[in-house]
Amino acid sequence: MAEPRVPGGEAEDLELPCGETVDPRSIDLGMREYSCDCGERHAVVTDVHPPSRFVPESLVEVLRETIETDDDFEEFGTAHLLGVVMEEFPEEVAVYDASESGSLGYSVLWMTGFDARRLHEIVVELVVELMEHAISHADEGAASEFESQMLEFDVSEFVDQYRDAREFESEHDRPV
Repeated sequence: MAEPRVPGGEAEDLELPCGETVDPRSIDLGMREYSCDCGERHAVVTDVHPPSRFVPESLVEVLRETIETDDDFEEFGTAHLLGVVMEEFPEEVAVYDASESGSLGYSVLWMTGFDARRLHEIVVELVVELMEHAISHADEGAASEFESQMLEFDVSEFVDQYRDAREFESEHDRPV
């Protein structure tokens, strides 16, 4: 006989890339990392986290204006960023669909084999790749200009400065 699903009741555990499991109910909306029993820290992202967690709001607006989505989401956002990460690193991202729950505060949870800082670098690298691809369809002058600017762009330095500006050590960070 099937057991009824009770909100806040028994949730399925999410298997992390390291093989450990976590109860999705233990994930707080303010969490950015999870200290795992395996000894590593795993990045935590939910669909309610804005894409400006990774890149400035002005770039998010450009991405939203230029990238058409063909899915359940109204506009380009965090789900799309994590989708790109999953395409590149399928074994390093665990996903929990909480859309049926209603009691967790999020609909989708992603936890990665990377810590939050490394995930941030990966997202920025992948956004730059998306931009490079898009600009390659523009005129040659614009593409050359973009390429020369990217030669001077240091992803690690950008992430350090962005994380400092966002005050990621606090749960009260704000978009830049």
